[in-house]
Amino acid sequence: MTQSLFALEPTPIYVPDDLLADLRTRLKATRWPLDAGNDDWYYGVSRRYLEELVDYWINEFDWRKSEAAINVYEHYKVNVNGVPVHFMRKPGVGPNPIPLILTHGWPWTFWHWSKVIDPLADPGAFGGDPAEAFDVIVPSLPGFGFSTPMPNNPDMNFWKVADLWHALMTEVLGYEKYAAGGCDIGALVTGQLGHKYSSELYAIHIGSALKLSFFNGERAWDFSGGQPIPDHIPESIRNEILKFDRRFASHLAVHVLDPSTLAYGLCDSPVGMLAWILERWAKWSDNGGNVERVFSKDDLLTHATIFWANNAIETSIRFYANANRYPWTPSHDRWPVVEAPTGITFVSYENLPGITTENRVRHFLDSDRASWYNHVNIAVHDRGGHFIPWEIPDQWVDDLRRTFRGRR
Repeated sequence: MTQSLFALEPTPIYVPDDLLADLRTRLKATRWPLDAGNDDWYYGVSRRYLEELVDYWINEFDWRKSEAAINVYEHYKVNVNGVPVHFMRKPGVGPNPIPLILTHGWPWTFWHWSKVIDPLADPGAFGGDPAEAFDVIVPSLPGFGFSTPMPNNPDMNFWKVADLWHALMTEVLGYEKYAAGGCDIGALVTGQLGHKYSSELYAIHIGSALKLSFFNGERAWDFSGGQPIPDHIPESIRNEILKFDRRFASHLAVHVLDPSTLAYGLCDSPVGMLAWILERWAKWSDNGGNVERVFSKDDLLTHATIFWANNAIETSIRFYANANRYPWTPSHDRWPVVEAPTGITFVSYENLPGITTENRVRHFLDSDRASWYNHVNIAVHDRGGHFIPWEIPDQWVDDLRRTFRGRR
């Protein structure tokens, strides 16, 4: 590895006071909808809870405290092929740390990796083997967080990010070979790295393991792909299908079809932006009906402030439309499509209808997705939702370490 990384000058995260003052002014000036009869969240986010959270944002939340916690780590902002890229780094502590790039999803920020950075970088401090240390690199996806503004790249999507990440790791930072991990959009980015650049990767570790062509086609906005619910299935399974489809329906449809229309409201109103992403944090995490079992108010508002401070909501949600508008195409015709050794973590809350934790791995192996991956390590956990390294960080770390054993 070259020393180019250490020649970079760290740039701590900082949100200007005037931007925070403007945020507070906008929050106080919110015009609220009536939201009558919605205490049960049937119609979406409940005003009762959102008002409570916004009051906390105005009067109690301390961004500078969050900022100080974030700045415990090294932060850099670089230009990669004309695209601004922010990344957080923790150097590995061990005899031979290998570089690991971790890619987040939506509505994530880079800070959703914060619970796993320390044990991955310094396993010896957490009862692990120092020989398994990683030099951890955690970028903000382009158009997310502090990888903004991005006016010259309106077409950014997951497979284009993979090219940027490879250039970041090999050209900007000078690593000859590296490891990669990711969830949600980050799993697609990481899968594309394992497809296009497998010879320069030790291995990859992901959640979900979707086909890289997931967003291709005419009905990418419809999770069911236009398929009707089959007749003569048990009522319990039918209800599970309807519940699962409802969890993602508006999210996919609006992000694929109308991201800019939505963005006008969300870029102007911090409460509107918070409501849109809070819906996902609440409905996608394994929280038993109480989002604060997974995210405290301070957690929620730290992530929300990162979105707001960088005016990142529009460029983040456009990733979905761009994955469909600029379809993924293979770089080679070999199988498996993703040739890099691949570890996968599945979690119970994202089980498909009718699938249990006990048969989740078997279901995957029997599906047409399994042949896409050179899978070498598959784990499934009986708890955890969409935000895997935040919700079950210890299990994610164990799974990832297992993927890379013998592959350094």
